Amino acid sequence: MLEILPRTLLDELAARAAASPRLRAHHNIHATPADPVQRFLVVAQRDSYFRPHRHASRSELALLLRGAVDVLLFDDRGHVLARHAVGTDTDNFGYETPQGVWHTLVPGAGGCAFLEVKEGPYDPATAVQFAPWAPPEGAAGVPAFQLWLRNARLGESPPP
Repeated sequence: MLEILPRTLLDELAARAAASPRLRAHHNIHATPADPVQRFLVVAQRDSYFRPHRHASRSELALLLRGAVDVLLFDDRGHVLARHAVGTDTDNFGYETPQGVWHTLVPGAGGCAFLEVKEGPYDPATAVQFAPWAPPEGAAGVPAFQLWLRNARLGESPPP
């Protein structure tokens, strides 16, 4: 069956994100976690924390629909290898992160909305590996770490 994705859906997701403790909301386009291609919309507010992570066995593709993000890539110790601006006011409208690469997103001032596509099926036990040098969501160190992410430059390492 055809699924139409109206722009109002992004507004609804933005309202849900604003009311969420994680400051983001998702809308699955795929039917089940078993689908061979996972497709979903993500809307995140400016202060939503995407803990640095990697996907050992799959890449992920994201296309910005609204707003902007900085995509940061890291080495195994958390040193910044690259920083890419994607979305509004840039020449970049999307990105693909290769498998096994540590990365994170830092939403822009107005937040962001993006379509993400990655290989399925989704298995929560193997889907993501979080960086041991980054605080878990909800930890006391997250605000300071987010401030570092917003300003981190190439070669810099995360705060202790």
